[in-house]
Amino acid sequence: MTITPIAAGTTRLGWIGTGVMGQSMCGHLLDAGFTVTVFNRTRHKAEPLLARGAGWADNPRDLAKVSDVVFTMVGYPADVRAVIWGPEGVLAGCSPGNIVVDMTTSEPSLAVEIAEAAARSGVHAVDAPVSGGDVGARQATLSIMIGGRPDVVAAMAPCFEVLGQTIVHQGGPGAGQHAKMVNQILIATNMVGVCEALLYGYRAGLDLNQVLRSVGSGAAGSWSLANLAPRIIANNFDPGFFVAHFIKDMGIALEESKRMGLSMPGLALAHQLYVALAAQGHDRDGTQALQLALASLSGIDWIGR
Repeated sequence: MTITPIAAGTTRLGWIGTGVMGQSMCGHLLDAGFTVTVFNRTRHKAEPLLARGAGWADNPRDLAKVSDVVFTMVGYPADVRAVIWGPEGVLAGCSPGNIVVDMTTSEPSLAVEIAEAAARSGVHAVDAPVSGGDVGARQATLSIMIGGRPDVVAAMAPCFEVLGQTIVHQGGPGAGQHAKMVNQILIATNMVGVCEALLYGYRAGLDLNQVLRSVGSGAAGSWSLANLAPRIIANNFDPGFFVAHFIKDMGIALEESKRMGLSMPGLALAHQLYVALAAQGHDRDGTQALQLALASLSGIDWIGR
């Protein structure tokens, strides 16, 4: 089936999920001149986009009916299922030739399931999870990891280029989600290192901002160190990415690893530490709040410096 070229001013977009990252991402598409219709479970979270000219749909089906391309950016695999399937789901409102792009970090097997169900209706599906957090979403510098048919992925370039800076087609359906699992495994163990290092520096009586000047540009440098360590030092645990969502991602990675016969002790440790953090009431804080759980293990009341 021929893919209709995608262009601002002619292609109608639908966007589902206006949370911490989704709101910024959808806003970039509006700014690029695309006509966008939005849906969110709680309408008030979409009001800033509506004020900027986005349309509103009462459910995912109605949104899909007035869209050529539908983006979903929600929290959990169960949320993806809820908006894709059912009498009021996206697929119930899609027409042949439409494209569904799930940017949620979700299960690779679910991405394959969506692609197969969409294909039976003549609809194209792409999995395109992202990395870069709230900063990347606001600055349109996200890394986008994509799974799907090459021609469909190529057709989506005008949208992906508005949202991100590093755009890589990883393979067929589910490949984007597998690449995102690699990303989350890297972040999980790195965040443990970032938090333990800051805890060590704190106990040693160092000026942590001065320490970052020394170590941030060397071999120890990382995105988490550059972007999240300053927030930890400032006692800013506001979410750029929720602890609860990160636990979900690590759980998916552990399940996929088990299926592939892999032992992942570092990931398992990070997962358990984050589960403990959530149990302490920090599930809606940012991932940098891991510092609070590790400080507690050492009997330190973290106040930053």
